[in-house]
Amino acid sequence: MVALLKFADDQGFGGSKLSSLSLGQGQGPIAVKMLENAIKQGSWVVLQNCHLSVSWMPTLEKICADLHPDTTHSDFRLWLTSYPSPHFPIPILQNCVKMTNEPPKGLKMNLVRSYMADPICDSEFFNSCTQPAAFKKLLFGLCFFHATVQERRQFGPLGWNIPYSALIPLL
Repeated sequence: MVALLKFADDQGFGGSKLSSLSLGQGQGPIAVKMLENAIKQGSWVVLQNCHLSVSWMPTLEKICADLHPDTTHSDFRLWLTSYPSPHFPIPILQNCVKMTNEPPKGLKMNLVRSYMADPICDSEFFNSCTQPAAFKKLLFGLCFFHATVQERRQFGPLGWNIPYSALIPLL
């Protein structure tokens, strides 16, 4: 979401030109009003967690099917976030651009991604500390810990909260 907000800001659609809503129980009517306003005014709408609003997905499908270039502002954009769901409308998936955000493979690539992300990649942020040597060591430690945890996720709970029986005698 942070990357999308930065992208919207870079494109001139930050602040009041971007509406965001986390879908869930009772959020459907609010989302419809947001979409109607954005279609007319040419702003961006982000609907998050579409997988949690299964009952509202047919309404979203109808709204998307009713979009026509002559009645829709040319600057209007609809961004949807969702976990994989069998209830997500197929026509929406077929008529949209899809992006995925997956953690990188490997410890090195994970560290590179951390250092290339905001705010770390901003040289002003990176060099603004009054104790640069300590800051760089702490930052590396935090990024390394994050990369290690991301890599460990592929193994599930093994080694984290399910003890290996072979390791107990070694202690």
